[in-house]
Amino acid sequence: MIYLDYQATTPLAPEVREAMLPWLVGEAEGDGFANPASPYRAGRAASVAVEMARDAVAALLPPGGRVFFTSGATEAINWALFCGARVKPGGVVGSAIEHAAGLQCIEALGGSLLPVGAYGLLPVPAADALPEGGIVATMLVNNEIGTIQPVAAIAEVAHARGSWMLCDAVQGFGRIVIPEGPDLIAVTAHKIHGPKGIGALWVRDGVALPPFMRGGAQEQGMRAGTVSPALCAGFGAAARLAAERMDADAAHVARLWDIALDELQGWEINGATGEGQRWRGNLNIRRDGVNATRLLSDARQVAFSLGSACGSGSGRVSHVLRAIGLSEADARSSIRLGWGRYTSEETLRAGLGAIKAAAALQGHI
Repeated sequence: MIYLDYQATTPLAPEVREAMLPWLVGEAEGDGFANPASPYRAGRAASVAVEMARDAVAALLPPGGRVFFTSGATEAINWALFCGARVKPGGVVGSAIEHAAGLQCIEALGGSLLPVGAYGLLPVPAADALPEGGIVATMLVNNEIGTIQPVAAIAEVAHARGSWMLCDAVQGFGRIVIPEGPDLIAVTAHKIHGPKGIGALWVRDGVALPPFMRGGAQEQGMRAGTVSPALCAGFGAAARLAAERMDADAAHVARLWDIALDELQGWEINGATGEGQRWRGNLNIRRDGVNATRLLSDARQVAFSLGSACGSGSGRVSHVLRAIGLSEADARSSIRLGWGRYTSEETLRAGLGAIKAAAALQGHI
């Protein structure tokens, strides 16, 4: 398989696997399986591993906040919006290109959506477009088209209205510097070469967010349930690697971006491409007349997608592509390619060659 779907998930880093193993097979001080909430030595050792991971994740986030581990970013977003709405009842507003995790929460809460421009960028809204004493939700990096939103500026307007700002930073975490300004930030491990099944919600100091799950004092009394030292250790290792390799990873994906643009001449790019407006590890493209679903089948040795992995198989046209003004036909001729740390230039060229060959079968070079 040629893997070009880094927005869906990323390969587990070898260093992450090594960090997790002692807590999976019981080799950490001979008893790594212990519950981190237990008071004896093995439990305390597990608790230390969890806290070390928490510190590593926090190091990639703004200062002045606390990290709470969750089952993933979807839970973190649900927690922020549903529990946040109890103390910030002024209403919920999000961008029209939010991930489904945010969109469906906003819909359930009776919220509204702000339109984006043709390039997938959200203009900084006027104050009266945002709720007073509510919650504003904006992704940092879009998962389908990679555009980077002005989160800090939007947070400033939200605060002027007495509202909280929630940032879904899943696709930006560990890849770019997370801006200061949000009150709540959702992240996950498996987008930065960590394990699936663990994420986190960062809560700015002074933000009185109610607990999400009750039944125990775990996670500083904010989320009940036994914490997994193995998953935490993996998340922490992935975060440390991301911090160490952020510049190198960014340079690598930028080089792959240039190769892809050279190889895919004649294809149209969906979304902004300017410096600082897009993460270069995401390329969403289209070509007139191409049937993207058939392309997936004909280039089956390449793993890529038609949009969000969460919506795969639904048959629905991407809401993100429609929100930036694409017709249904253009949206159905679009594909999303994603690469990262472990994508070699040779692998990328081979994958793009297979996609071009599949497009040629449809009469398109």
